[in-house]
Amino acid sequence: MKKTFALLLMCMLILSACGANGGNKNTADTGNAGGNTEAAKEITIWAWDPAFNIAALEVAKAQYTAANPDVKINIVEYAQNDIIQKLNTGLNSGTTKGLPNIVLIEDYRSQGFLQSYKDSFYDLSNSIKGADFADYKSGPTSLDGKQYGIPFDSGVTGLYVRTDYLEQAGYKLSDLQDITWNDYIEIGKKVKDKTGKALITLDPNDLGLIRMMIQSAGSWYLTEDGKTPNIADNAALKEAFEVYKNLTDSNVANVHADWSQFVAALNNGDVASVPTGNWITPSITAAADQSGKWAVAPLPKLAGNDKSVHASNLGGSSWYVMNVDGKETAADFMAKTFGADTEMYQKLLTDIGVIGTFKAAASGEAYGQANEFFGGQKVVSDFAAWTEQIPSVNYGVHTYAIEDILIVEMQNYLNGKAIDKVLSDAQAQAESQIK
Repeated sequence: MKKTFALLLMCMLILSACGANGGNKNTADTGNAGGNTEAAKEITIWAWDPAFNIAALEVAKAQYTAANPDVKINIVEYAQNDIIQKLNTGLNSGTTKGLPNIVLIEDYRSQGFLQSYKDSFYDLSNSIKGADFADYKSGPTSLDGKQYGIPFDSGVTGLYVRTDYLEQAGYKLSDLQDITWNDYIEIGKKVKDKTGKALITLDPNDLGLIRMMIQSAGSWYLTEDGKTPNIADNAALKEAFEVYKNLTDSNVANVHADWSQFVAALNNGDVASVPTGNWITPSITAAADQSGKWAVAPLPKLAGNDKSVHASNLGGSSWYVMNVDGKETAADFMAKTFGADTEMYQKLLTDIGVIGTFKAAASGEAYGQANEFFGGQKVVSDFAAWTEQIPSVNYGVHTYAIEDILIVEMQNYLNGKAIDKVLSDAQAQAESQIK
């Protein structure tokens, strides 16, 4: 009887040990801290714009799943405003339930999320190197020395010009290589006189031009810490306002009210130039009858600011991994695609028109191709070079709130209010609203 009991006890101990070893093996295989195999092998991504961001994700998905067929990647399209609302609702509730593994966030908005909900985002410092991307992307995508975002597309700007209109006014592209905004307006006057065409089209409710001018000088609406309004004593902002008013007073600008009117002004040949982000290229090249009539020059700089350069940014976004189940797999997906795959970036540029901010990609073959629409100019190579020159600024968490104030004050300025009063009033309003 004793022998039987001893034998039974020994078998139980052996089975228990085998079960423990098996459990350790399963946990290690998941690569997920919670041991949830399904969560680690299936990830969901939120993004907007099917022709650009979603299309880029599809390319990355194909690249990654070819080497990782056991990973299921769900790509969900939402409008950008819907993503912002869903993130705010979920994060404000104190739970990450229902949130994606990866989300695309516009660079102007990212610090608002990182500073308010830092623990809800996964630290990617061990997955990618922020220094591998354009320097100006560091401000929006990092916090407290940690890298939270995977920088994506470049909002690098250029001055798109109709070379045929310039030639009628006696100018060549070489005449626009090192000009100030004041020079630009003088050129516009001659173009208007000789061709009858406006130099530029402006939307009174869009301060994108102001953003470009102040960032070119390393300045923003907020102080360097991204928290305090920097309006009343902001020399770059003051000059940018003055340039804007000069554009309207000189009768070289027409007005548009929305995106469709903006693109129509370009495609219909109503304007001679457009200073904006490189993402406008597909809209311009859509007018096939204008092939060979466009070129891109460096952005003009502020005349009264020694820090201003011929490069700036408008727009752009980056990828963020949420601190939810499956974050390790999500980080691995991002690190091996947008964080490292130089060849993939060549495909993104060729097939979709994405100019990335991954530095190594700029040396690829696709980036050096001549573009016949732009008269054989290697426009992407130029944009890549200008990307390296973009001054880094801290967009902070209040860009859009301050712009709501400045849009109203800009109209007051155009209607005769003194510039110093405009900026001091805007400063006071911003300080009152931003606590």
